Amino acid sequence: MTRGGRATDALLLATLLTVSFAKLQWNVAGALSLSDVLTFVFLLAFAWSRWEHGDGRLARAAAIALLFFAAFLLVYLVGFFNLDTEQALAQWAKGMVKFLLHFLFLVTALAYLARRGERLYWQALAAFCGGLFLNAGYGVLQLGVAETTGFNLDQAWLQPLTGGASAINVYGAVSGQDVYRPNGLTGDPNHLGIELAVALLILTPIYLRLQRGHRLRIPLAAGLAFLLLVELTTLSRSGLLGLSCGVAVLALPYRTKLRSAALWIPLGAVAVLILAVVSTRTNFFEVVLKSRVDTSGKGTSTHFAVYDFVPQVLSSHPLFGLGLNNFSVYYEFVTGRTNFGPHSFYVSLLVETGLVGAAVFAVFLVHLFRRAGAARRIGRALAALRDPVARYVRPLGWGLTAALVSTLASNVFYLTMSFYYFFALALLVLAAPVVFGRRLRPA
Repeated sequence: MTRGGRATDALLLATLLTVSFAKLQWNVAGALSLSDVLTFVFLLAFAWSRWEHGDGRLARAAAIALLFFAAFLLVYLVGFFNLDTEQALAQWAKGMVKFLLHFLFLVTALAYLARRGERLYWQALAAFCGGLFLNAGYGVLQLGVAETTGFNLDQAWLQPLTGGASAINVYGAVSGQDVYRPNGLTGDPNHLGIELAVALLILTPIYLRLQRGHRLRIPLAAGLAFLLLVELTTLSRSGLLGLSCGVAVLALPYRTKLRSAALWIPLGAVAVLILAVVSTRTNFFEVVLKSRVDTSGKGTSTHFAVYDFVPQVLSSHPLFGLGLNNFSVYYEFVTGRTNFGPHSFYVSLLVETGLVGAAVFAVFLVHLFRRAGAARRIGRALAALRDPVARYVRPLGWGLTAALVSTLASNVFYLTMSFYYFFALALLVLAAPVVFGRRLRPA
């Protein structure tokens, strides 16, 4: 491999590693994140390599992704003509820059992985999940420091680096003692919970299919137990909703594993640790948990109330909505609250892009599920050929399917499918059948 190829590989992996690091951003002509900078450099490296070799070919999967890019771009450009104020234009421009960077990364990274093959795909998966492990690790440090000293770790580690204000989430107080919810390097504990569920669901089927003695079996068992523990500390109802839906998807194909030691040993370790911690402050945790399962609070009503805006907006802009990234502008006009996004991706989708945008996104989702299904079918076909990689490909397909279901369920009451990690998940879904399907071709 050439030096340029190694550099492009590194840029791809570094981007996937940092897609969930929302706090690593700077206010330079808007919010500019570390992953956005890496994406821009990767796009330049990809374009230079193709131009240098006079190569304009795209894999079929990347060409289809490019068509979706064009469809979304058309919806957003038409929505531009529904903007009424300078503030609306500024919000639209911010959303457009993020869309261009993230979807172009999806197209180009898919074309790149289609050529580079299985080794880089596994590295890409490891980088994406590794970033979520790092996020969880920082969240634990946040929580530990805050619980023992009350100190904001972000103030010492992140604020000098980014110049922006950030902190662990303070949920409230019980008997004068603060209740902390770690948000890691994301902007919100719910974001962390939803994103960690994705890693849990992708990796669990692969872990369950590892043969005894495999070098990754014990590290993955420990890692999954760790992710689950951090998932619970976020107290994210949306994250647990998504995780539950994803587990339901995996329950049928992996029902024979429900009584296996490989599953229950890490779950048992998490349960013992939780019981040990809860037993030290029973009343504290009882109050916190009751508040999280209470559906009559103000926070819960806010999640449902945003759905009332859908018919109001569609009555005036039914086809293309208010314009990309403009819900906060409309919300401020109605309620006086500034910079407030909808607590639902689906509300955002309908309000900002209308019925046409929602239809395009629905087709894109169907495409993602079809490609995840293709990965599962390729795994079965490889198993029939006694190809050893089948042991991992079919579980990968099921894990990606469960991760998609989890994200869809979580976003009923949250807004993370517009975040960069979702484009990284889409990349892994679309690339899997392309990369592993080659094994079915005649030599």
